[in-house]
Amino acid sequence: MDLLHPQLAAFAAIIEEGTFEAAARRLAVTPSAVSQRIKALEDRLGQVLVVRQFPCKPTAAGERLLQRLRPMQALEAEAMADFLPEEVRPSQLRPIGIAVNDDSLHTWVVTALAALHEQYGYFFDVRVDDQDHTLDHLREGAVLGAITSERKPLQGCNVYPLGRMRYHAIASPAYVRRYFPKGMDALSLAEAPMIVFNRKDELQARFIRRVTRAKVAPPIHYLPTSTGFVEAAGKGLGWCLAPDLLAQPALAAGQVAIIDEARVLDVPLYWQCAGVRSTTLQHISNALRSVAAGALHGDRL
Repeated sequence: MDLLHPQLAAFAAIIEEGTFEAAARRLAVTPSAVSQRIKALEDRLGQVLVVRQFPCKPTAAGERLLQRLRPMQALEAEAMADFLPEEVRPSQLRPIGIAVNDDSLHTWVVTALAALHEQYGYFFDVRVDDQDHTLDHLREGAVLGAITSERKPLQGCNVYPLGRMRYHAIASPAYVRRYFPKGMDALSLAEAPMIVFNRKDELQARFIRRVTRAKVAPPIHYLPTSTGFVEAAGKGLGWCLAPDLLAQPALAAGQVAIIDEARVLDVPLYWQCAGVRSTTLQHISNALRSVAAGALHGDRL
């Protein structure tokens, strides 16, 4: 049973499932019925909402509608649990979309998600992106909340400070002796191969600017894995920035070394979520803030 208007339910199902046929199976109707509902909704709003491709994607107007619809879905689920608990089965629960940076996912976020699933039975649809870009997923209506480096809240959203993730420049001991015998400077950083997560990742470039105050173009390996960063650095592939939470075991084992103990990069993190009076969102916000308080550095900003 859906409390949302059938046209809105069809729109959400298409975006989540990717095709009209898959949406129809989820809603237990025919693809023709789904198509008719979307056409009626688009006619009613005077906007094309769905890009008919594989997978289907929302248009700009569809993204604006999703921003309004995601909180409504959360409230619908809460109302169903309150008034019709016998109709709510685990297999019917819609995963809650959140956007997370990879370093947080591999260090502390899963602890919070596991606790939420254990206590409340929540399911999650986690989208991974750079902390400077996770907010785009919230802006587009793809998720209900995002862990982000952006402090300024999106319109209609609440923002909660989490703490600072501390990054150290690390490499294998042999690599440090080879490329940084006298420490980090513009010349050594220009020559030493560097490991970067992907082309969105600006952390290493930001760190270099802070150290050198100059434009430096080192050779780069692109390696889109947080846990693999530390292993790659330990095997001499290059130097990189790694959060202390990930680097500590390899540091203790002597596989990697901190290139310069005095130079760190602290990245403030925030939790932004839809600003509605939702018990579900409050539970998620509380769990993330609680776990972050024990994992991240500093006060809550």
